[in-house]
Amino acid sequence: MKLKQLALAACTALVAAGAQAEGLKVGMITTLSGGGAGLGIDVRDGFMLAIAQSGRTDIEVVIEDDQQKPDIAVQLADRMIQSEKVDVLTGIIWSNLAMAVVPSAVAQGKFYLSPNAGPSALAGERCHPLYFNVAWQNDTLHEAAGAYAASAGYKNAFILAPNYPAGTDALTGFKRLFTGNLAGEIYTKLGQTDYAGEIAQIRASGADSVYFFLPGGMGISFLKQYADSGVNLPVVGPAFSFDQGILQAVGDAALGVRNTAQWSKDLDNPVNAAFVESFQAQYGRLPSLYASQGFDTALLLISALESADVGDQDAFRKALEAADFASTRGDFAFGANHHPIQDIYVREVIKEGDIYTNKIVSLGLEDHGDVYAQNCKM
Repeated sequence: MKLKQLALAACTALVAAGAQAEGLKVGMITTLSGGGAGLGIDVRDGFMLAIAQSGRTDIEVVIEDDQQKPDIAVQLADRMIQSEKVDVLTGIIWSNLAMAVVPSAVAQGKFYLSPNAGPSALAGERCHPLYFNVAWQNDTLHEAAGAYAASAGYKNAFILAPNYPAGTDALTGFKRLFTGNLAGEIYTKLGQTDYAGEIAQIRASGADSVYFFLPGGMGISFLKQYADSGVNLPVVGPAFSFDQGILQAVGDAALGVRNTAQWSKDLDNPVNAAFVESFQAQYGRLPSLYASQGFDTALLLISALESADVGDQDAFRKALEAADFASTRGDFAFGANHHPIQDIYVREVIKEGDIYTNKIVSLGLEDHGDVYAQNCKM
């Protein structure tokens, strides 16, 4: 069953009218073109796979490409809310787009379920009863990386990330649990592909390690240029810079790198094993972190719909808060600010046959939430 068939299976509410209780309409705004397209495609594919596997015919999904542009994302959200009459929004990958869309969407009484972006502003004082993050709060994977770098004995790290909300959250998170010194700290341009200047600064800095957060095509460019530079300092990163889609493009340059993630394809639980197998069978590729997050977002939505009508906002919110579903991650629960409390793992990039992938090597942080929950006054 290809994507169009998955969409038809998930979007037959009108044909099956009256066959089930009143369902809901989902607006998915995600990145399907440009350098960040792989991330949005994986979120979309994971989400649609879960909808199809659920067998529900009362969930309609409207999917649009935000082109990684905040103004386009806002236009799409307004149209979905005002013309399409969606009940729930989801899909956004990038934190600057989330900051442009989410506050307005929840102010208009719509639920927003984030399958990726988790900016600190929406986890703390600007939290909202209708906003849920099913992935993580931006800082948390970077906190685990900082803790790992310290435990590995690195004492003088050079750190860099793009200059947008997730980038600043990333380096803030790393510094929170890294006990060493910083040889340098750089914020690069979002979407940048040439890192010769940054690599020259790393070479001259006296650093003993490098930590970077550069998702999508940015990470591919950096890793290839870094490997060719001969700098040879050990690298640590979050999963976003060493995820399944990125690794095939980077190749041997990523082997052995330790990175942090709340999910991995080798997590030993039945739901994850079935997800990895079915995703690979459906799409012909291994799932990424983003695909698992899209899948879990749909599972959460389905679990809430099974116990409450979306028209009863309080009941539906409580059903979402209960998170009564079996996650690909195993244990999953929401904190008081509707962000996950979950384990975060340290993974290592390996090669299985001709495929570059990750394996879990240790538990980084256990039952970890985020520091911003204390500022959430819901």
